[in-house]
Amino acid sequence: MERFKTLFLLGRPAAGKSEVIDFLKKTPPEERLAKYHIGEFQEFDDFPYIWERFEDDMLLEKVGLPRVWTTPDLYFKDERLWDFFLEKLNLAYSKTLRDEPAFHEKKTAVVEFSRGGEQGWRHAFHDVVSPELLEGSAILYIHVTYEESVRKNRRRFNPERPDSILEHGLPDEKMERLYKVSDWEEFTAPHPEVLEIQGIPVPYVVLNNMPEVTDDPEKLGPALEKSLARLREIRTRV
Repeated sequence: MERFKTLFLLGRPAAGKSEVIDFLKKTPPEERLAKYHIGEFQEFDDFPYIWERFEDDMLLEKVGLPRVWTTPDLYFKDERLWDFFLEKLNLAYSKTLRDEPAFHEKKTAVVEFSRGGEQGWRHAFHDVVSPELLEGSAILYIHVTYEESVRKNRRRFNPERPDSILEHGLPDEKMERLYKVSDWEEFTAPHPEVLEIQGIPVPYVVLNNMPEVTDDPEKLGPALEKSLARLREIRTRV
């Protein structure tokens, strides 16, 4: 059965991306391949890189050295760092293929990130994401409004585990500054079903997470199966 080669899992913060990955991890491999066209998979997520920069600066201050990456109020000193984190994903994927030349014979690469404001989706895909990562890929975009993203971000945040994939969160002020504006609709509107990115056709499907389905496996399973079946069908036509 044909599996996805590379699946970009996109959406606003707390849209439900991490819940989808958690659901897939808990699904038996045979069922995962049959229903979702994803057998074994490896995650490529920029959040660990982002969080590590905050931890690095905290530790630098602790030993009496100046902060390098972030300001004391925990903003990045240079907006180009958002591109740096995508370049880290490019590099991680390239090294994976170097070390496992047959990687895609058995595995899907699942790539997760969020972008908003000036560091939007168009810039990320046209200017930063590598052609190597784009080739043969497809996009599942999980849609929530900005207001729903803020609500879910507040709900999931656990101050005891700010480094957790499933429990990290952002203050409301940062959500507004970084993610209130999204160019997803503008980016995709001229290209129903298939985006042309750096000369590479990339099919996409939007999973509407309003009302919420990612909080309930009984709802998420059918919604994900339907969306990925459609995405696979488009992928076979490209």
